Amino acid sequence: MNLHSTIEQKGKIVTEILHFSEGNKRTITGILTDTIKQGEFTKFELEDGRLILINTSNVDMIEVFKEN
Repeated sequence: MNLHSTIEQKGKIVTEILHFSEGNKRTITGILTDTIKQGEFTKFELEDGRLILINTSNVDMIEVFKEN
């Protein structure tokens, strides 16, 4: 499954709300969509230069919003 191209359709920079399997939610803003790489962990960079790695096996749902 190629989520990378789907998220890129929202724009170059997005915000994601991650819904984790234990009920926790995290909002991440400033995601550069062209840096998203999928593997054992999903990795991406933020506008401020931070690198985020997410264990996708613990994620139930992701909401994606285009940033202006």
